[in-house]
Amino acid sequence: MRTVFNGAAIALTFLSLLLLSPVTFSEKCNPQDKKVLLRIKQELNNPYLLASWDPETDCCDWYCVECDIKSHRITALIMQSSVPDTNLSGHIPPSVGDLPYLQNLEFHKLPRLTGPIQPTIAKLKNLKYLFIEYTNVSGSIPSFLSQLTNLQLLHLSTNNLTGSIPSSLSQLPNLESLHLDRNKLTGPIPESFGSFKKPGPDIILSHNQLSGPIPASLGQIDPERIDLSRNKLEGDASVLFGSLKRTQILDVSRNLLSFDLSKVDFPKQSLIWLDLNHNNIYGKIPVALTKVENLQQFNVSYNRLSGQIPQGGELQKRFDVYAFFQNKALCGSPLPPCKK
Repeated sequence: MRTVFNGAAIALTFLSLLLLSPVTFSEKCNPQDKKVLLRIKQELNNPYLLASWDPETDCCDWYCVECDIKSHRITALIMQSSVPDTNLSGHIPPSVGDLPYLQNLEFHKLPRLTGPIQPTIAKLKNLKYLFIEYTNVSGSIPSFLSQLTNLQLLHLSTNNLTGSIPSSLSQLPNLESLHLDRNKLTGPIPESFGSFKKPGPDIILSHNQLSGPIPASLGQIDPERIDLSRNKLEGDASVLFGSLKRTQILDVSRNLLSFDLSKVDFPKQSLIWLDLNHNNIYGKIPVALTKVENLQQFNVSYNRLSGQIPQGGELQKRFDVYAFFQNKALCGSPLPPCKK
């Protein structure tokens, strides 16, 4: 009996030590991935956002991290903060390129994140989603991003990026959404964007300093959303339209565009948002616009349109004077009547 008692006591003591031990024997996180994450934390000056990144715990349970449920490799690194004064500072960590299974990389609302887009990101061949938004990341948009052939979403909005848009981005065969808005980009829209794999990604380039004509090649693709507003684009934008296109949102407002609106065909079923305000667009408003079924936002103000606004459709019912005003030769409800 004494021997049995001593054996049971030893077993209970061992079990107690096991439960109290800081070492987690069932840790799932890949050891190499864990080393990389701890290096990333150090490269970002050990911010509070990553306080849960404790070497003594399983990194699959850490904040900002997601693991694959089978392989337990790191597949997502999502760093975002709702606190403007976060102490996360420095450059994008070069070590992010050492997470080979990463599919989603996000840096969002981190105002003290600076420096360029790191070249090591080019190593992430499995990357599908790259979001760098609302930061102070600067420098040019690197052409090496075209090597990430699995990319589906490339969102680089609201940063301090400068220079021209790399034409090589059109080589991304799986891209569904391209957001480069609210930066300081200059130069033309690349002609190569017309060679995106059809139907082409949503293209959001607004709030930059882009110049030159809209490439005629853009007429070869058919994205659901195009926003080129608040740039310095010139010439003809009619290539973006077409009665058979699936365009839902088209915004080219606040540019220097000049073309005859009366010769434009509009998507009748898909179009819900059309904003052309503050350009040099001329001609008459086509009667076909009254037949667009689901138009919810419409603005042609501050142009050089003329003639009577087409009557009997939805334009007068849905949109007030502010959608049409500051076209000196335009008349008819909701503007003043045309002179006889």
